Amino acid sequence: MKGEGLLFFSLLSLASVTGQVSYTIPEEMAKGSLVGNIAQDLGVETKRLTSGKARIYTRDSDDYIELNRERGVLLVKERIDREALCRQTTPCALHFQIILENPMEFYTVTVEITDVNDNAPTFEEGEIKFKISESAITGAKFVLERAVDLDVGINDLQRYNLNPADNFALKVHSNADGNKNVEMVLQKPLDRENQEQISLVLTAVDGGEPQMTGTMLILITVLDANDNAPVFTQPTYKATVTENSPKGSVVATVTASDADQGSNSKITYSITNTLDDVRKIFKINKENGEVTLIGNIDYEESRNFQINLRASDDGGLTDSCKLIVDIQDVNDNKPEINIMSKSTVISEDAKLNTAVTMINIEDKDTGENGKVQCFISENVPFILKTSTNNFYSLVTDSELDRETASEYNITVTCSDEGVPSLSSSVTLTLQISDVNDNAPVFERSSYEAYIVENNTPGLSIFTVKARDADWKQNARVSYILEDSSVNGVPVSSYVSVSADSGVIHAVRSLDYEQIKDFQFRVKAQDGGSPPLSSNVTVKILVQDQNDNPPQVLYPVQTGSSVVAEMVPRSADVGYLVTKVVAVDVDSGQNAWLSYKLQKATDRALFEVGLQNGEIRTVRQVTDKDAVKQRLSVIVEDNGQPSRSATVIVNVAVADSFPEVLSEFTDFPHDKEYNDNLTFYLVLALAVVSFLFITSLVVIISVKIYRWRQSRVLYQSNLPVIPYYPPRYSDTLGTGTLQHVYNYEVCRTTDSRKSDCKFGRAGSQNVLIMDPSSTGTMQRIQNEKSILDEPDSPIE
Repeated sequence: MKGEGLLFFSLLSLASVTGQVSYTIPEEMAKGSLVGNIAQDLGVETKRLTSGKARIYTRDSDDYIELNRERGVLLVKERIDREALCRQTTPCALHFQIILENPMEFYTVTVEITDVNDNAPTFEEGEIKFKISESAITGAKFVLERAVDLDVGINDLQRYNLNPADNFALKVHSNADGNKNVEMVLQKPLDRENQEQISLVLTAVDGGEPQMTGTMLILITVLDANDNAPVFTQPTYKATVTENSPKGSVVATVTASDADQGSNSKITYSITNTLDDVRKIFKINKENGEVTLIGNIDYEESRNFQINLRASDDGGLTDSCKLIVDIQDVNDNKPEINIMSKSTVISEDAKLNTAVTMINIEDKDTGENGKVQCFISENVPFILKTSTNNFYSLVTDSELDRETASEYNITVTCSDEGVPSLSSSVTLTLQISDVNDNAPVFERSSYEAYIVENNTPGLSIFTVKARDADWKQNARVSYILEDSSVNGVPVSSYVSVSADSGVIHAVRSLDYEQIKDFQFRVKAQDGGSPPLSSNVTVKILVQDQNDNPPQVLYPVQTGSSVVAEMVPRSADVGYLVTKVVAVDVDSGQNAWLSYKLQKATDRALFEVGLQNGEIRTVRQVTDKDAVKQRLSVIVEDNGQPSRSATVIVNVAVADSFPEVLSEFTDFPHDKEYNDNLTFYLVLALAVVSFLFITSLVVIISVKIYRWRQSRVLYQSNLPVIPYYPPRYSDTLGTGTLQHVYNYEVCRTTDSRKSDCKFGRAGSQNVLIMDPSSTGTMQRIQNEKSILDEPDSPIE
């Protein structure tokens, strides 16, 4: 039988949808019977029930109702016995919730169970015996055991019948709690001599359809006269006892008196309750009427008890009263926390007020003891929102950040307001899933690295490193070399970047003289979707190596001419002969030059300044000094290992040009000066052997040479002795070089070549002698590059 469905909705403060629907069905319906079309009554499509994983949530362990998602209906799962489920409570109803997910929703469903007349009135005892004195007066009352009908309403017990009714009549009293007390009242005096045993039948009748009855046999033994019945001091006693009181506690004491004497005045007390738990919880002392506890009392199960008491004397006369025991509640139940639905993972970009868990709280205590307040642990981005009927939702209260906290252990604590307060707690673990919201970050804002020139291609220079605060794929960083150019050349032809490790490699061998530094940008990109990236500037500084020798700019030497410096014989100590000028295209200490006198015709006559390359006399020039002096000056840089260049300086020690002319005509141009004593000893031995022949050849050669030289002078092809103006002097006032040297040095991007230009001084102190020329010897005017000369003496 399908009960009518009554649907009504009430909007709560939660973000989720909440509604309520009620049904009414009779008890004892067959398994699988239809309760109601929940989908139709809630206005929800059946596919929503399936996609939302709809399920029934109930606090009780017994499930009487089941949900068919495909049909959207509620069905009877187990046979429902209203009497076993609710006893005498009315109305009797099942309460549960239907939970849906994605998004979270819940609906409250109430199924009221109506009674059917499936229980007949019953008596605890099949028969009861009375001993009644024949002297019992008319109107004497005898309390009978009342019948119990487990049904309720119209199906409950309605009336009693007593047969036969010759001597006794029934009197029924209705109590405030709805129960009826049955008394048998003597209508006609008894006569033991006429009838010693009387049998009566008490019938209890309910009001159901069909009507059902229960009977009890009453056996009466007529005794001899006992004409006074016991009488209780008050018809109703009241007592209060705290729940969980220990066994043996005295609840109350009742008292009855009998006016008779002897054995007829001896009173016996008893409890007449039937078909309930009173006799299991309370007992009465038969002699003194003291009522004590023999069982456990729980306010949450029963808030009061009515104990029916009877006082009997030995003559069979009785009186009755009732003891109302009220149970006083104590705070003995902790709040129960029931998780209705929860999520274990939430995305860090979840919106505010996103529900992650739904909780129901129940405290079986009452009053202040049953009032519950719930709160969660501090410093978490969540709050508890409450609705009606002790339902709570745990929702997000602020933005989530997995990089700050990847997991939350949220402790929900619920406390009642009893004294002392009782509380319960549950810990919810919530994982925060990652989204790609963090770009890679380099360890430095910019990088600067050094590499020595002439490196091997493929050399690892250094490593850039970026970190991403995200997780897994979102934190996987790849390195990319951004497109740019260096001096018009793509930067990728200079360096490369490892995509996985960020190691920067040199693609080519670098030359400091061509490029001293360059910079580029490296991009770090994560593996998220869409990917995030950042970039950093990297500057590479090329360090110089000593890979270029010094280049001599002055004096200039050619393969076809001999350049000589004039030193008068009157030159004093420190006279500035000339200055060797050299440069080194390297940098730093690789370009620091030092000058040394390597070879000289007379080492005691000249010295070279270590730092400035100035050639000065170290003693007074004398007439004994040779006219032609050949100096070999070596120029060294400060690199490791050092590189050097050698320049030959020819010096003429004479006061006039004719004096030196004959000496310099046979001055070898390219022959290296050699002072190897062994060589000269061997040569001397050879000369001695051929002394005559050699002497003759020398004499003839000298004559021929002088004849040719005199001829040259007569043809006006003689070397020109320059005029020295007064302003020509060295720094010490004894030399013939001007104070100012003008040099213009031009370097190309190729470290192996240089274009060197020399500015012409106002006057010159340089002799250029060309034995092969046929005209007057001229000053070399053109600007030449010493590195482009094939016969350069530079090493």
